[in-house]
Amino acid sequence: MAAERPLDGLRVLDLSRLLPGPYATMVLGDLGARVDKIEDPSAGDYLRLMPPHKGGMNALFHTLNRGKRSLILDLKRVEGQTALLRLLPRYDVLVESFRPGVMARLNLGVERLRTVHPGLVYCAITGYGQDGPLAHRAGHDLNYLARAGVLGFTGPSDGPPQVPGVQMADIGGGALFAVVGILAALASRARSGIGGFVDISMCEGALALAAVGFGTTEAGHDARGGSDVLSGGIAPYNTYRAKDGKYVALGALEPKFWTSFCEGVGLTPSMEAMMPGPHQIEWKNRVAEKIATRTRDEWAAFGAERDCCIEPVLEPGEVFLDTQHRHRGVFAETTLPDGASIRQLSTPAARGAVAGAGPGHGAHTDEVLGEGGFTPSEIDALRAAGATR
Repeated sequence: MAAERPLDGLRVLDLSRLLPGPYATMVLGDLGARVDKIEDPSAGDYLRLMPPHKGGMNALFHTLNRGKRSLILDLKRVEGQTALLRLLPRYDVLVESFRPGVMARLNLGVERLRTVHPGLVYCAITGYGQDGPLAHRAGHDLNYLARAGVLGFTGPSDGPPQVPGVQMADIGGGALFAVVGILAALASRARSGIGGFVDISMCEGALALAAVGFGTTEAGHDARGGSDVLSGGIAPYNTYRAKDGKYVALGALEPKFWTSFCEGVGLTPSMEAMMPGPHQIEWKNRVAEKIATRTRDEWAAFGAERDCCIEPVLEPGEVFLDTQHRHRGVFAETTLPDGASIRQLSTPAARGAVAGAGPGHGAHTDEVLGEGGFTPSEIDALRAAGATR
């Protein structure tokens, strides 16, 4: 018998596609929720079709939609809208990522849905939120990071801000704050019996990730362009090229760690090196010269001996083999329907819960509709009307 999970029994209806919404519902699914994914009859979630493929679909699609069921409904048709309203009372949470107003134009706005199901928790994930002058503007992760000021904190100081290697606004600002908002609304519903509306702006979520930078700015310090303590402005907190051309990350913020590093490499541990300013050019050069004398792996061994917050910068393919991640079960291997295997990341709050692969487009339409009380003839009627297939 499978171990009980925190959200066992929770039912989620996922109308989103691509990254932020599916990531949020993936987390809920890993925590035990049953997630049913509504897709349109044409392409559905077109992430499924994008390369690179594994097991006949996009590799990331399998991770984001693992264990979910796919139901085809054309919400532009009255029949599809009516079917969703009929299914709705069976669910606790609805997640969508359309631009503001789209659901209302489909006669499925939050007010109508809450009339049918007062206890529904409705979560909308958008770029800039449900209101304001930018509410209807198109955008992607990089745009939200720019508008939120996150890129303004990013170095180098003598060039354009660097494009981050991960999707901070989509996942950190959108998906994870959506999960927080949904869980908070569910907690409120447990007391009142009334659902809630969760309005998530990925731009605002990204801005929240920059709390340290804005706190520094408010104190009168210029934290632009990688000049702050935590954005590469000081030698003890930076990345360096090792002897073998690979990189290490030094994070010796506290005096004891900086002192330990300096003593280990033959530098005089001055506290001046821990304060931003023009003198950092010289300090960074000193540290860079020392780092260049050993390989990345030698520095990893040095860090284990000295306890000075220095770690190897692992390349993506190396992460799978890292002893810490392997010990913690960060990755789980899933067998896809065609027999291929795929490594998937566990949700940190639900390690070991990785299960299943991404569903085929509409693979569970009859199953989900049947559970909702639709008879075979009613499902056939929906097909005849073009509301499903």
